[in-house]
Amino acid sequence: MTDLSADIALTGRRRISNAVYQNRALSMAGLSERLFALLFSGLVYPQIWEDPDVDMEAMALAPGHRVVTIASGGCNMLAYLTRSPASINVVDLNRAHVALNRLKLTAFQRLPSHRDLFRFFGSAGNTQNDQAYALFIAPHLDAESRRYWEGRDWRGRRRISAFSRNFYHTGLLGFFIAAGHRVAKLYGIDPQDMLKARNPREQRVFFQDQLAPLFDRPLVRRATSRKASLFGLGIPPAQYDCLITAGNGTMADVLRSRLERLACHFSLKDNYFAWQAFARRYPEPGEATLPAYLEEEHFAAIRDNSKRVRVHHANFVELLQKKPAGSLDRYVLLDAQDWMSDDQLNALWAQITRTAAPGARVIFRTAAQPSLLPGRVSPAILERWAYEEDASREFGARDRSAIYGGFHLYVKAAQ
Repeated sequence: MTDLSADIALTGRRRISNAVYQNRALSMAGLSERLFALLFSGLVYPQIWEDPDVDMEAMALAPGHRVVTIASGGCNMLAYLTRSPASINVVDLNRAHVALNRLKLTAFQRLPSHRDLFRFFGSAGNTQNDQAYALFIAPHLDAESRRYWEGRDWRGRRRISAFSRNFYHTGLLGFFIAAGHRVAKLYGIDPQDMLKARNPREQRVFFQDQLAPLFDRPLVRRATSRKASLFGLGIPPAQYDCLITAGNGTMADVLRSRLERLACHFSLKDNYFAWQAFARRYPEPGEATLPAYLEEEHFAAIRDNSKRVRVHHANFVELLQKKPAGSLDRYVLLDAQDWMSDDQLNALWAQITRTAAPGARVIFRTAAQPSLLPGRVSPAILERWAYEEDASREFGARDRSAIYGGFHLYVKAAQ
């Protein structure tokens, strides 16, 4: 690693630390936060775990809109390009996510065809992807992202080589899903058998007979009672505390409820999130619905609009502070507010309110069901926004990822 890239990595770790640390270093809570920050400094999400189709409808996303979103795995940003917004600013504290978003954009701009793009990001791995990266992507990738992908992982392999295997087995999320599969197989259950279900009724039977009883196993209940057990989902200690309030006091019951939604509330033919959870891959074309950015019908639009995106290694507030008043229309916060202190929430919403154009919309998700803003964000700020409670509940019920307690839509009120 060069001195420059070392400085960038250090800056990224410092940003993550500032976002996560809320307790003294030598306290148990502080040690837990620091372990999470260390793990979160690498790749966490090889794909997003929020439903972009719900996002776009909730935002009423249309041509001309100016969007700011957190990056995560980048699938959301690419899906938004199908609606031809005027601009998308993408931010993330994690340099791996920044590098992944820039890799995806460059791939759309430089790979020869949709077939090449799907082979790279949609299939379970193909040795031709190494050559495609070298020929078409690497020469046009920014220097820092290229250093990241051509650097080595903890096993000494070039990171870009993951796309020649199964990229979705990587990252903290990939390891978490793999661990879940190993535990299930320890008890004689193969989660991939869910894909044998021919309809939602059979999906529910498989869940109730095979998967649900796992959460009563002492090993599972003990493991999930520890905050570190959910670090693989990108859930920091503060968010674990929010999440556990959604159940009856045990994380195993919360996770069983969320997995039940994922397994039973949507047909497998319509839910690629379930394919990632149970098959550890995306469906092949014709097997089931794909993420919007992998559908051939959207390839040309995303390629044409990709130059409208700017990816920033920064946090939301840092970016907004540089934007003029009233210059933005849509804000996507994912679940990041679950991490935040009251001071951080107020700083964020002060900048959102300052930069928001009339009619601007903000969407976000929470681990627990209620919106976390009332009582924490200044009433003087919140009174500038209308909370769309009924619409939020409806959008949350339609989110195919099914892992969040609440979906929330705020619209800037007329002055």
